[in-house]
Amino acid sequence: MEEILRIEDLHFHYGANHALKCVNISVGKGEIVAILGSNGAGKTTTLRCVSGLLGKPTSGKILFQGDNIISKKAERIVSSGISHVLEGRHVFPKLTTKENLFLGAFRKDRSFAAGLDYVYALFPRLMEREKQEAGTLSGGEQQMLAVGRALMSKPQILLMDEPSLGLAPLIVKEIFEIIKKINADGVTVLLVEQNSKAALNVAQRGYVMVTGEVALSADAKCLMQDESVRKHYLGEG
Repeated sequence: MEEILRIEDLHFHYGANHALKCVNISVGKGEIVAILGSNGAGKTTTLRCVSGLLGKPTSGKILFQGDNIISKKAERIVSSGISHVLEGRHVFPKLTTKENLFLGAFRKDRSFAAGLDYVYALFPRLMEREKQEAGTLSGGEQQMLAVGRALMSKPQILLMDEPSLGLAPLIVKEIFEIIKKINADGVTVLLVEQNSKAALNVAQRGYVMVTGEVALSADAKCLMQDESVRKHYLGEG
C-alpha cells in the first residue's frame, strides 16, 4: 500500500516533560488508522505535532507524501492537504454554521460552493442550521460542524482527535458512520479515540500508546479480540 504519512523517531518535550519518546507510526493512503491509549498517553500531542500546532518537535521526522513537514507552519501544513479536527470541537460560537464552514475553505484550488454541497450532503442538519450561531448548536451538531469545516479544505488526510467525546451513543454511532463515508470518498483518516471499540470497528490498523511511546501495533481486528491488550493497555475489562 502506498504510504501517505510516516512519523519517524518523533520526540517532543513540554519543557522538561518528555511527552513523546521515539514514536513511529505509518499510515497508508486510503486507510483509517487508530491511535489508542489512556489519558496522557501522547495521542493528542502526536496529532498536534503532525498538524504543526505545537511548533517544531524536539527531533524526528514527519513525512507527508515523502516531504518532511516537521519544520513547516500549521497553515502551510493545511495547504499541503492535512486537516485537523481538534478535541472538544472548537467552533466559533458567535459565527453562523455557514460562516464557520467558510473559514475552512481558504485553499485557492477549492470551490466554496462545491465544498459546501459536499458537507451539506454528509451533514444535512448543518444545511438546516446554516444561519444559526454555532454556539447554539447541540454537541453532536458542533462535532459535525468541526468535521465539516476541516473537510472544506479538501484534505488528503484528516486527523481526528476524540470525535466521540461527550456525545450520546446514537450520535457517536452516526459520527463513526460518517468517518467511514469520508474514507470511502478517498480521504485517509488518522483517528485518536479513547472509545477503542468504536475506533477499531472502523479502522484497518491500530497503534496503542503508553506514556508517550508506541507500545504495540496490529490489525484492528487483532487488537479488538485480544483481551490482554484491552485490559492492560486500554483500561478495559
